[in-house]
Amino acid sequence: MTFPSAVSVASERSEDRDGEAVAVAYPNIALVKYWGKRDETLFLPVTGSLSMTLDIFPTTTSVRLIDGPADTVELNDAAATGTALARVEKFLDLVRAKAGRTDRAAVVTANAGPTGAGLASSASGFAALATAAAAAYGLDLDGRALSRLARRGSGSASRSIFGGFVVWHAGDGDGEAGDLSSYAEPIGGDELDPALVVAVVEAGAKAVSSRVAMRQTTETSPFYRPWAESSVLDLAEMRKAVARQDLPAIGEIAERNALGMHATMLTARPAIRYLSPHSLAILDAVLALRADGIVAYATIDAGPNVKVLCTRADAPLVAATIEGLGEFVTTRTAHIGPGARLTTGGDGE
Repeated sequence: MTFPSAVSVASERSEDRDGEAVAVAYPNIALVKYWGKRDETLFLPVTGSLSMTLDIFPTTTSVRLIDGPADTVELNDAAATGTALARVEKFLDLVRAKAGRTDRAAVVTANAGPTGAGLASSASGFAALATAAAAAYGLDLDGRALSRLARRGSGSASRSIFGGFVVWHAGDGDGEAGDLSSYAEPIGGDELDPALVVAVVEAGAKAVSSRVAMRQTTETSPFYRPWAESSVLDLAEMRKAVARQDLPAIGEIAERNALGMHATMLTARPAIRYLSPHSLAILDAVLALRADGIVAYATIDAGPNVKVLCTRADAPLVAATIEGLGEFVTTRTAHIGPGARLTTGGDGE
């Protein structure tokens, strides 16, 4: 299974009308987490990260240039307001500056999965927006440049530009040097074909956003710096595990990295706790599966929903075991998915 690097967005827009483009992108789940920025403006991370792009919960976004006085943004059939609107407007200002244009845009976006629930909707969202907006405004960007652009909307979006296993480089330095050197790229591992059982215990938006939680953790947790240092080592080990197609090692590294990230949140001041009793019940079930010889490892983003990495063959058993815990949880099984791409119409599920 091969997912090539993203191509120039301009080279694919022959079927799109001038000033209008539609793109689809998929969420990615970090196996070595991004948690902490060294630059809040440029979205430069403290450490590098590594993820797997999924084939479920896509975001489809259209961008159409308009003559009006302001951008319009529609999210999941409702007009965006407040922070959501401001984030898109700020991102479009960045695209306009790069393109040397002032046209406003009408943006329509739809998530096939839960929004703001710790299931990487911002990653797919800004990857789709970056791809569509770059095409609509006439920017000619290769995969690396498009990844850097998507990073400015949401750090994890830099990884959803590509399919498969993807590493996001932390980059070196600050300012322009940091901006140029912090991008994502695919790293192979194409012969590895795992499943990721997504266990949803709370589909609603979380009370504390990832951005707020990240800032509070990095500024106040005494455990943050040790975790960041260990995460650098985790990333190096993870890259080796992916290269040798070693799923148990990938799972072991992913689980310890995720639990360590949540430990930094629990030791923030005041503490931030995304894990719920239902999350812990799923973690216990994963441990029980491993005790029975099943390759199953958990990872959790900034939210209560758990993802379980396993083989494709074991995915039905893992999903059934988790759903057997009670009606509080539903599951979806994902596999390796593609990178962001332009399309001529809606491309949801």
